Amino acid sequence: MSNYTSFDQACANVIRTLTLDAVQTANSGHPGMPLGMADVAYVLYAKFMRFNPRNPKWFNRDRFIVSAGHGSMLPYAILHLTGYEAMTLDEIKRFRQYGSITPGHPENHLTPGIEVTTGPLGSGTANSVGMALAEAWLAAKYNRDGFNVIDHYTYAIVSDGDLMEGVSHEAASLAGHLGLGKLIWFYDDNAITIDGPTALTYSDDVPKRFEAYGWHTITIDAHNMAEVEAAIHEARAVTDRPTLISCKSIIGKGMPHRQGTREAHSDAPGWEEVRAAKLAYGADPDKTFHIPDDVLRAWRAIGERAAQAEAEWQATFEAYRRAHPDCARELEEAMAGRLPKGWAEAMPNFDPSAKPMATRAASGAVINAIISKLPTLLGGSADLTPSNNTLPKDAASLRKGDFSGRYIHYGVREHAMAGIMNGMALHGAVIPYGGTFFCFSDFMRPAIRLAALSHAHVIFVFTHDSIGLGEDGPTHQPIEQLASLRAMPNLLTLRPADANETVAAWKVAIEWKHGPVALLLTRQAVPILPKPSGFERGAYVVHDVADPQIALVASGSEVSLALDAAKALAEQGVRARVVSFPSWELFDRQDDAYRQSVLPFDLPKVVVEAGVSQGWERYTGPIVRFVALDNRFGASAPFKDVYRQLGFTVERVVEEAMKLLS
Repeated sequence: MSNYTSFDQACANVIRTLTLDAVQTANSGHPGMPLGMADVAYVLYAKFMRFNPRNPKWFNRDRFIVSAGHGSMLPYAILHLTGYEAMTLDEIKRFRQYGSITPGHPENHLTPGIEVTTGPLGSGTANSVGMALAEAWLAAKYNRDGFNVIDHYTYAIVSDGDLMEGVSHEAASLAGHLGLGKLIWFYDDNAITIDGPTALTYSDDVPKRFEAYGWHTITIDAHNMAEVEAAIHEARAVTDRPTLISCKSIIGKGMPHRQGTREAHSDAPGWEEVRAAKLAYGADPDKTFHIPDDVLRAWRAIGERAAQAEAEWQATFEAYRRAHPDCARELEEAMAGRLPKGWAEAMPNFDPSAKPMATRAASGAVINAIISKLPTLLGGSADLTPSNNTLPKDAASLRKGDFSGRYIHYGVREHAMAGIMNGMALHGAVIPYGGTFFCFSDFMRPAIRLAALSHAHVIFVFTHDSIGLGEDGPTHQPIEQLASLRAMPNLLTLRPADANETVAAWKVAIEWKHGPVALLLTRQAVPILPKPSGFERGAYVVHDVADPQIALVASGSEVSLALDAAKALAEQGVRARVVSFPSWELFDRQDDAYRQSVLPFDLPKVVVEAGVSQGWERYTGPIVRFVALDNRFGASAPFKDVYRQLGFTVERVVEEAMKLLS
């Protein structure tokens, strides 16, 4: 065990002084957690972390997640001290300012060295489970005797607030069930939240709770570096369970008037308090953003030693490549995010003369066709596997002690499933997809939003996408959810009309490089249409006439209804174009000429969609009527009855078209 000295304390204290200077300069921030957990972070980085400041994306690095993302100055200080080029002292000085890489909560796409975007409490707990799960799965898939090319730990700092949030319970339960031995959480047990002592709201025996989840637990003094080191050694020796290290810490440690109180959590302390804290640390109280030369050299030496780990790993990987060239080639492609050549050739085509098929069933057929062609596609469902059609035929499930399967049973944990998939996607070399009912996207919304903010390539498979699910009724029938997802930046939403559009949707989803994708699929069977010629452009003419008088615009299952209505209109001498509109986001990427060719501004339009009409006006122009579900929920009945009673009929569409034309 190391003999920690006053110099080690100075190395930890520089995290504290940088935090105080940054927060006070910004007059905004959360100093409490960085001051309380600086000793733990120093020991972790000085003795255990494998990373490379020169290559923040080195694949076999240890992952460090600050789920208590309000304490963002802790990772920012560490990134600067260990030598990450982008994290200059000037960036620290610009903490929480527009255009800096030091925002109030960590953002992975913005700041090199930040693994995931955290802030909403609990989110990082699920992300860390996803990263540990990705490591375990890839290790089972690619490691060979003598070649542990995938071999790293996932560490996370979690707070009282994180562990109060429901998603952390979901994620911790699954992590314990699966026995993720390389997952270690540091619980910042400071007994303070924004409102005051945790005793106001929180009397859990946290270690016992985690023992019940199947975790190993340790309790330490967070300010005793020898205890911290011993705990990490103990945690790493436990290979069949994740570990929770309860760190008894003092929030805002060193601030003479604020430490141990709610005022330490999120308020700028004032320069007098900063000065007094620096005196307590033995630092120069009259210098701001000051790092003593010997302290900086020690931190940079930590970064240099850590960087050697990548060189050693590269040597191992070269030997692995010689011994197992096919595995090495496949793993390198996965780490680079490249898809296998010709993977899409296996995708099915569906005969329009065949009987109608639910798009969830077509999706299942696509998954079965491509799973063997995409070695890093990893699926799952939140306890709706038979309904979501997400399980590939003959695929084994991941389970404790055996991570070689291709499927994860998440249990009834929708929020955790989404957060875990975010972690897997941001870990890299995994394309995760997971299914549930579309209405339950509400349970997942915080994680969907963070996936979008993080640009995480996650595929959300949402089945039972409308009132067409029928008898389960309005509690399960999505109405406003589609408009809600379309409103979210960076999220690609795809609502295919039939089996062949579902094939096209999966191709787009797999190849998408800009963030998460939501696939919206029917429970009910819909007619099979000819192979689409324009799905990837977001909207296209699925049925056309010379000199159209009106356009019927629809998405998903309502496209077939629009086609039937066009036939009925033709019998009355009305020329109707039908436009399938599966994706607003893809359509927005097209040039004006294409958009106008599909939907001329002055062409009258009837929009048919089993959801709220909100937002459609941006595409329709002023001459429009809607067959939609505004100002009401669905109803419980067989789906054909629900559609009829709520006005989704050929007669209603024709009526609206004729009113518009008259």
